[in-house]
Amino acid sequence: MQGSKPFQNDTLLTAKEVAVGINLKNLIFNREVKIDEIYVTDANANVFVNTKGEANYNVYVSKPSAKPKDSTEAGASIKLDLIKFKNWNIRYNDHSARVLVDAKGLNYTGKGGLSEDIFDLQTNLDIDKVDFSLNRIYYAKQKTLHADLITRINTNALTFVLKKNELRINELPLKFIGFISILKDGYNMDIKAASEKTTIREMISVLPPQYLDWAKDTKIEGNSDLYFHIKGRFSEPKKIKPRAKVRLLVKNGFVSNGKAPVPMNNLNMDLNIDLPSLDTNQLGVDVKKLSFDLGPNNNFRAYIKTKGLNEMQVNADVKGAVDLQTLDQALGLKDIDIRGLMDTNIKANGIFSLDKKLFPKTNGYLHLKNGLVKTKYYPNPIQNINLIANIINTDGTFRSLGVKLDPFSFDFEGNPVFVNADLQDFEDLLYKVRAKGVLNVGRIYKVFAKKGFDISGLIMADLSLNGRQSYATTGQYSKLDNNGTLILKNIKATTEYLPKSFFIREGNFRFENEKMWFRKFLATYGKSDFALNGYLLNTINYFIERKGTLHGKFGLNSSYILIDEFMALKNGDNTDKSIEVEYAKVENPKSSGVVIIPKNLDVSLEVNTKKVEFKGLMLNHLKGNASVNTGEVYLKNTSFDIIGSRMNIDARYQDESPLTANYDVSLKVQDFDVQRAYKEIDMVREMVTAAKNVKGIVSLNYKLKGDFDKNMSPIYPSLEGGGIVNLRDVEVKNLKMLSAVGDNLGAKAFDNPDMKGVNIETHIKNNLIHVDKFTFKVSVLRPSISGTTSFNGLLDLRVRVGLPPGGWIGFPIVVTGTHAKPKIKIFSKTGQGIIDALYNKKSNKVIREERRAEKKTRRQQRKEKEAQEQKAKNAEIRINKELKEK
Repeated sequence: MQGSKPFQNDTLLTAKEVAVGINLKNLIFNREVKIDEIYVTDANANVFVNTKGEANYNVYVSKPSAKPKDSTEAGASIKLDLIKFKNWNIRYNDHSARVLVDAKGLNYTGKGGLSEDIFDLQTNLDIDKVDFSLNRIYYAKQKTLHADLITRINTNALTFVLKKNELRINELPLKFIGFISILKDGYNMDIKAASEKTTIREMISVLPPQYLDWAKDTKIEGNSDLYFHIKGRFSEPKKIKPRAKVRLLVKNGFVSNGKAPVPMNNLNMDLNIDLPSLDTNQLGVDVKKLSFDLGPNNNFRAYIKTKGLNEMQVNADVKGAVDLQTLDQALGLKDIDIRGLMDTNIKANGIFSLDKKLFPKTNGYLHLKNGLVKTKYYPNPIQNINLIANIINTDGTFRSLGVKLDPFSFDFEGNPVFVNADLQDFEDLLYKVRAKGVLNVGRIYKVFAKKGFDISGLIMADLSLNGRQSYATTGQYSKLDNNGTLILKNIKATTEYLPKSFFIREGNFRFENEKMWFRKFLATYGKSDFALNGYLLNTINYFIERKGTLHGKFGLNSSYILIDEFMALKNGDNTDKSIEVEYAKVENPKSSGVVIIPKNLDVSLEVNTKKVEFKGLMLNHLKGNASVNTGEVYLKNTSFDIIGSRMNIDARYQDESPLTANYDVSLKVQDFDVQRAYKEIDMVREMVTAAKNVKGIVSLNYKLKGDFDKNMSPIYPSLEGGGIVNLRDVEVKNLKMLSAVGDNLGAKAFDNPDMKGVNIETHIKNNLIHVDKFTFKVSVLRPSISGTTSFNGLLDLRVRVGLPPGGWIGFPIVVTGTHAKPKIKIFSKTGQGIIDALYNKKSNKVIREERRAEKKTRRQQRKEKEAQEQKAKNAEIRINKELKEK
């Protein structure tokens, strides 16, 4: 079974076997076929809802019956009492709600009067493996599930009342009650779930699979309770979402591994989560209690309460002294070895807001002595980790916030790394930082089994940074004392909006007060290469400010840049894409997307590139000035060689989403080979179909603005602009429209008119090209042309053929039809107009194609003219009356 539009090419449901149960009594005695059971075996269901809320399961469209139903006629009927699914795989992927459910090995039995308007459905459900994620965060992974349910279903209102519902997720029992109502634009729900009087071990059974092996070999005791409540309406069009609440209680926990000298004892936790409207900016987290002991003088206590995200209310009290090696042994951690003495005591109360520069009143410290981290993924540890961190805030603002790191140091692969930092007054940060060391980034990430950086990547730092934030922003550069070097080698990194990884072969940076100089920067991206020389301004403030913008000036040299591989939906090695890009790729698998521009850059570039390629079109020797400013790219006084000619352009580009972008371009080109342009440039071939019949050299001065589609191709109905084409030295042969005019006049010279030196001015809007009047020569005749054509080939042109001498006397001709089949009317001024296309810039959709206007008689035209004149008179009378009344 295929899905509904726009998913008609996607499979919604497949099954190896579908069987029905027939009531033999009705078949034998009443000659009726009564279907009361359905069996579906070895099935795969793929339910999908895109980001617009469109679902692929809306496949049934009811139609009114053409004939009244004959109640006396015998035939088949369905009165279901049993549905049985065996060995199903179901995937539910909702991009609008950002929910994914993937169930494998599902077996389902449903009993009840399924053909009734209101009935109780008894359900038995078993799933071998189920995954559940929200916002790409997995809350269940490879879990078994068993359910015994009784659900009252009202098919008239499409409401499900959960009467008796018992679930078991792995070893964790869960009971829930409530209802779900399916609405036209979403659903309404009120569901309460609870797992009471269970054990900590049963609760741990729902953790990800990698933790379950650990639990098997660890002694775990204690009690737990879990409560969950979700209530409210979900509607993507109305931007409404329900509220979710969770509470987790852990009491008198005990965790011990056989080799541990002491167990983790007295583990207690009371965790409460509140998520209004499923909005993380309103997230409330209340850890009323979190505590455990590891023997004498080894205990940890914490109370943490937060509300909000961008503006977060915080109340926290964390205190503990823990031997990390004892903790490691008590928990029986297999894949990691941690050591060191950790001591912390932090109290905080107030509001945290980067925008308002608020910070909770805080006093505390975190100390770590002789720390070590070693994992099974890499033979050598990160060792000699020492950290003395102190934090204080006296009045709840950024001004009184102070942070000291004295020191933070560690050794890795024989290379010591240390950082000293003293940061005061975060409203106008006074900083004093010293950093020195060599870090093998690839191997550090390998310690933690992380991907994304090349194994040979190195960072070498020797920095001394002293100053105040305002010194740079107010131009007091002489008060800054920032100096040192930062060297990167063979670093591989990704960004969430690009499909491939950047590979920094060498980056040599030097800090000199307000500037970070790029002394040598060589990088590649796919087939593209870059060499940068220049500086970034105010980089320290950029890292300090949350919404800071990097300013800079560079020279950019490259031998080759392939723009196609920067398009957001192209295939590449980057697996850490933004959720917008990921969903756009899933919903548009054959699309390339557009190039997404960073929003935090204000950088000017002097560009010198040997080759730039875009969708098969090669631009050679590109030189000029480019700039990137808060999500827009500008080209000014830029020139390049294209199909043997030098083109000069000014341009602007801005992405709107991974699937759309807009642009402006102003271009000038001299000595343009028409035939070569027609063969090699798609846009010329599609916009100027008549160029097929033109040979020679033209010049062009044109301005355009418009939108790109999801394949970064121009959307022609979005185009607006105009300009002049100068037919400097051309030969026009067998242009159908002109040949048709010549055939009607008996003048074969129209097959080869003289258009050398002619200027043609045109204006483009709504998929129509409006041509200003221009004159040329055909033997002794002086024809002129004006009117409208469309990108789809419709014609509505006026031709005036001037007769000798001088062309002062002439006769009119109208050309309609299409470029392929023109229609000629001699001695006529009445054409047939073209209704323009309509394009919605917000949705990037063509909502009406251009079309030929209806033919109207002279009587209809006269009536319309009289009606317009009368409307104008009535308006004039009304205005005069209103003026007199005032």
